[in-house]
Amino acid sequence: MTPPVTALIADDEDLPRAELRRMLAQAWPALQIVAECEHGPAAVEAIDALRPAIAFLDIRMPGLSGLDVARAASGRCHTVFTTAYDSHAVAAFDAGAVDYLLKPIAADRLAQAVARLQARLAQQQPADDLDDLVQRLAGRLGATPGAVRPAAAPPLRWVSASVGETIKLFAIDEILFFQSDEKYTRVVTATDEAHVRKPLKELAEGLDPEVFWQVHRGVIVRASAIARAQRDEMGRITLHLRQHGDTLGVSQAYAWRFKPM
Repeated sequence: MTPPVTALIADDEDLPRAELRRMLAQAWPALQIVAECEHGPAAVEAIDALRPAIAFLDIRMPGLSGLDVARAASGRCHTVFTTAYDSHAVAAFDAGAVDYLLKPIAADRLAQAVARLQARLAQQQPADDLDDLVQRLAGRLGATPGAVRPAAAPPLRWVSASVGETIKLFAIDEILFFQSDEKYTRVVTATDEAHVRKPLKELAEGLDPEVFWQVHRGVIVRASAIARAQRDEMGRITLHLRQHGDTLGVSQAYAWRFKPM
């Protein structure tokens, strides 16, 4: 018996996500949706854990954009982007290695995308390596401010942490990395550290993703604090920092950040 084709839907808005799920159920009843994700990091983790054949990715998502997720999933699943940016999408997706759906999604356009996916799967075509293509798409879509980046939460300027009777204040520019630690998040600078009660996911919403990189489900690090990334014989990557003795592991889902240029 042929196993079902599996797919992931990633969109930070509930209604478009639910609508796409409903439309896919009509256009491709046999398709099995194995995960629905509200932000980019969750989508990367789900792709890594569940290995769906197809990923429907909203271009604008918190944490990591759909383009970042596609780069992380490059070669591992077929990709369909969803976007509200008509003028940019028409120009940017001419390359043809990926498909796109304009919001609001039209039933006939979804049927066309489904037919293309089914043909590729029937011919056992491997998923394309999207690194170069995604880089070009990011350049084109990024030509207009806000085309890729989602509306962000207010940026963090300070992080406060209680240590006994004392409240420590850390300027965001001093922080080297954040690390999940059970119910807390460890906040580390070059000379000090503390634990805050706010979860890492919530803290991430106030961080600039160009400055702070998520490298593991439980770790976000300042990119400029990384001295080197070391790969062992098993392919696992460890980060060494410039101003701190701790090393940080990189999960496979985020290893794409450290591919040689």
